[in-house]
Amino acid sequence: MLRIENISYAVAGRTLFEGASATIPDGHKVGLVGRNGAGKTTLFRLLRGELALESGAISLPARARIGGVAQEVPSSSTSLIDTVLAADTERAALLAEAESTQDPHRIAEVQMRLTDIDAWGAEARAASILKGLGFDDADQQRPCSDYSGGWRMRVALAGVLFAQPDLLLLDEPTNYLDLEGALWLESYLARYPHTVIIISHDRGLLNRAVGSILHLEGKKLTLYSGTYDQFARQRAEQRALQTTAAKKQDARRAHLQSFVDRFKAKASKAKQAQSRVKMLEKMEKITAPEDAARTVFTFPEPEELSPPIISLEGASTGYGDTVILRGMTLRIDQDDRIALLGRNGEGKSTLSKMLSDRLPLIDGKMTRSSKLRIGFFAQHQVDELHVDETPLQHLQRARPEEQQSKLRARLAGFGLGADQAETLVGQLSGGQKARLSLLLATIDAPHMLILDEPTNHLDIESREALVEALTAYSGAVILVSHDMHLLSLVADRLWLVKGGRVAPYEGDLETYRAELLQRDTPAKPAKPAETEKPKRAPRETLLALRADVRKCEDRVAKLAEMQDKLAAKLADPALYESERVGELEVWNRKYAELSEAMDKAEALWLKAQERLEVAEG
Repeated sequence: MLRIENISYAVAGRTLFEGASATIPDGHKVGLVGRNGAGKTTLFRLLRGELALESGAISLPARARIGGVAQEVPSSSTSLIDTVLAADTERAALLAEAESTQDPHRIAEVQMRLTDIDAWGAEARAASILKGLGFDDADQQRPCSDYSGGWRMRVALAGVLFAQPDLLLLDEPTNYLDLEGALWLESYLARYPHTVIIISHDRGLLNRAVGSILHLEGKKLTLYSGTYDQFARQRAEQRALQTTAAKKQDARRAHLQSFVDRFKAKASKAKQAQSRVKMLEKMEKITAPEDAARTVFTFPEPEELSPPIISLEGASTGYGDTVILRGMTLRIDQDDRIALLGRNGEGKSTLSKMLSDRLPLIDGKMTRSSKLRIGFFAQHQVDELHVDETPLQHLQRARPEEQQSKLRARLAGFGLGADQAETLVGQLSGGQKARLSLLLATIDAPHMLILDEPTNHLDIESREALVEALTAYSGAVILVSHDMHLLSLVADRLWLVKGGRVAPYEGDLETYRAELLQRDTPAKPAKPAETEKPKRAPRETLLALRADVRKCEDRVAKLAEMQDKLAAKLADPALYESERVGELEVWNRKYAELSEAMDKAEALWLKAQERLEVAEG
């Protein structure tokens, strides 16, 4: 159980926590929410012990392990699967000790602990996690140095999930995942065996993966039972009641003050006036809840074009001579709202680049409206902003002929007020940078807007504002996002990018989600027909299974050797002398533990042998 008791903490003179308390039972899945800058990430650092509390206490059970994705995996020649396996430091240390120790007493302890933590099934579990996050079998054998920072963040996430800490702290884990990875993570976290606290602005994740919401507001922590939508309804009801109570109290105070002002000078009413003054002094002020600043996006309206605005006939595209997508026959009208589905690497970004004229056709035909303007937003554009310039300077470069007042109005239309307009981009938050990039992408009033992960770094209020803006926008929208909530509210058509093809997807998002999760669940092997000879597994699979059998054989042999040594020890008549009864009990117990470990090791060996026999046909 995690106990946060009356904690206080300030940063640079600004108090983030003051007498904050919360209790989270073991195994609960909790979403940590609150305004940007309220102190959510600071709370994680306090939980990890990286910062020292000013007062109060944070307590966890003795020896509880805390884990989180602090930074990406460094570039190295170590394979992805070995990097993830090394994240479980206890398993790695025990395996190393099992190879070196000669003490029968310690060998038995090590083997029992390895069995308890399912060390022998670790590789399969690590591979399953990596696969869920988008790495196939071949990818898992490649070195970390082959991957960019975003992909190495996925490996870091895989590592901490594999290590299974008792308290798992995740800060915006879906920011570097695609839709398929995000849906897999939701499912995985829902069945994670220990306590999880997630900082997230992904409404779908907070509705499906957690059962409680920890709200940070006014320097206090409040734990609500239920999903984010349930929390939002409770908060709305509380705010309405608090606003009503504040208005009633204001009216009551005004009435009392009016009496005092009228009669304080009259001797006959002086005592009554004085009693009302005391009532005013004792009345505890009820403050109306502070309304969140209105979050806005204002997309300029394009003129209407004749349909279709883009038409593809047998189109193929790719990079150089390498074809990624082929045989596309598609049509886009100005009122279309299309979400692109498909696993990472299937070609969603390639299609987006081709539609935005950033990638040429290799074959086929594309017809565009002659007046078509396209706005393109991708996450890398946020990182390419000029950090030593202000948002106003960015707009002045894009619109040198416009007056500064109009440019400031444009910035205000995307929630960037007077202060942010003059602030260097390097000092803006991730959400403010994303707003500036969206403004630059839409400044020409595009007829079609292509958005690749637009919600990264946007808080929940900003995501809701983006939904409203896209709903009101009169141009076409092509959307790639891991945010199911955004997709469900904006998209009315789904295209599946898979196997080098792009085709309309006939189901809805929930159907797609169910298919993905079912696909990631190992299917029961179908019983072959009597006349059907089982197919032989691929060579790589056979090699892996044979290696697993050899490991099991070695483990059984080592345990058998230790059993012989212990049996010889127990055969010593001197051990049975009366003054050595306590020692005899210890060795008998160790022999029993080793025998239990042998039974489990032999069972694993038999299963490995059966899997190999099935694969060999």
